[in-house]
Amino acid sequence: MKRLQSLTLKQLRALESVAEYGSITAAAESVSLTPPAVHSALKTLEENFQIKLLKKAPSGSFEPTPEGEILIAAHRRAQTALNRAIHEIEALGRGVAGTVSLGVVSTGKYFAPGIVGFVQDAFPDIEIRLTIGNRDEIIRRLEDETLDLAIMGRPPRAPSNLAYRLGSHPHVMIAAPDHPIATAASVTPEDVLREKIILREPGSGSRILAMRFLDRIGAGETYESTNMGSNETIKQSVRAGLGIALLSAHTCIDELRDGRLALIDMPGLPILRSWYVLHRDTLDLSGAMKNVLGMIRDNASGMIRAREVASAIGLKGDAG
Repeated sequence: MKRLQSLTLKQLRALESVAEYGSITAAAESVSLTPPAVHSALKTLEENFQIKLLKKAPSGSFEPTPEGEILIAAHRRAQTALNRAIHEIEALGRGVAGTVSLGVVSTGKYFAPGIVGFVQDAFPDIEIRLTIGNRDEIIRRLEDETLDLAIMGRPPRAPSNLAYRLGSHPHVMIAAPDHPIATAASVTPEDVLREKIILREPGSGSRILAMRFLDRIGAGETYESTNMGSNETIKQSVRAGLGIALLSAHTCIDELRDGRLALIDMPGLPILRSWYVLHRDTLDLSGAMKNVLGMIRDNASGMIRAREVASAIGLKGDAG
């Protein structure tokens, strides 16, 4: 350990240069030092190891001893590692490398992998750590600072955050294609409230929005409901005729387009909300975080499939 502490890059560079050029004078010129400085560095190095690191060849030039060869090889590996570290540090400084923790509410899981792929195509040295969870879970992770960025609907009041709108987030009421309520010429609030309503689990943003909508159209009237823990389970249950549901259009775009689910057409639908990307307002964004945030904001419409969703539900006007 003492020998290691006494080593300097200057000494190792002098050793490698003398071994390469065969003379102290030529080596000194190559490393921009004086011959006495190179000689002093070599002497200190050999005293440290208490062994000869260079020897005279029959030609009169210097060449490394076996011990010198070992030290020169180690120096080259160290130089490679240091050069790599310098490159990585510079990349971090430019924001083209690093790690970013991105949280997306479960409704957005249908486009979240596309966002990760898009960002990593542009910045292959940025690692995106993706977390999918319901609204409450994503908010908790923002609060305990295990997430850098989050994509969700309505930004939370706490933790205090900076939010940027990405585009429209319509919610629609769905039924099985052959359900009478889906084929009716007109649908009233009473028609909806007579059906079993399938809701997401507590803590879900979709559940909160659905309950507010039902309370508004029913003026507090009770209705039969059941809870399910995922959008996929809800969609399968609706297709099976077990009830109707209010979900984000992003979760059922493919089923609506293919005719496996149908829209319930009634006043007040679709409910138009927005998608946001946000971060805590106290977060000191790294270069990588800034680049990822900018990439998401600049390419939001395509990333969240805004036009596809608008087309699938017949939404006119601003799809983004």
